[in-house]
Amino acid sequence: MDDRDVVALWDFGRLDLTEQRLRAAIETATAERRASDAALLRTQIARVYGLRGQFAEATSELDHVSTMDGAEDPVVRVYLDLERGRAHRSNQEPDLATPLFLTAYENAQTAGLMALAADAAHMMALVGEAESQIEWNNRALAIASAATDPHTRRWITSIENNLGWTMHDLGRFEEAYAHWQRALQAAEERGEAERVRVAHWTLARGLRSLGRYDEALAIQERLAAEGPEDPYVYEELAELRTALGRTEDVAQGS
Repeated sequence: MDDRDVVALWDFGRLDLTEQRLRAAIETATAERRASDAALLRTQIARVYGLRGQFAEATSELDHVSTMDGAEDPVVRVYLDLERGRAHRSNQEPDLATPLFLTAYENAQTAGLMALAADAAHMMALVGEAESQIEWNNRALAIASAATDPHTRRWITSIENNLGWTMHDLGRFEEAYAHWQRALQAAEERGEAERVRVAHWTLARGLRSLGRYDEALAIQERLAAEGPEDPYVYEELAELRTALGRTEDVAQGS
């Protein structure tokens, strides 16, 4: 088992189902790799705890994994630091998360685990200030873009999206829009329908910041017509119609 197998077990919108899958996978782990596979899977159970806000349980689980026979497996070692770091970040403790993400990045690079190196670099960006976000996202993007395997290249969409938001927050709207265009292209290439939809919404948001209201409105109206219902789409429709002076449409919610 490697990180590809782990990713396949996740459904971030259904944490209970994810936990069930992880525990079932522990029970069926192959005999020759049972120790390392079980340790790896338990790091992900800790991640489930962290996403639920159960930080004590997450820490306890990771403490146990660190004592297991499979803890020295390179993938497990990287995930131990990643998941400790993610739990600290979720618990609003970025100063504790940062050195863990950095260690995960360095160990993943050393072990040639490039998808995990991209993951760790993107986490470093999430705990940094603007310039650090740009630096670390660019490192993650370089790793993902240089890869030939889809598992590592899947990071391109997320990283381009994150870079776009960093640029947008800095008021660098043209650069933000360029990153979001690349995020859309990457999502389309991978056939990721939901990410494609989000990317179109984000591009429209970028167009609003650029003052290109009619273009943005056309995208948001299409998203609203296609469904499903999305409050973020409706919020943008209201903002754009107000900007265009279409106050009657805003009042009627049409």
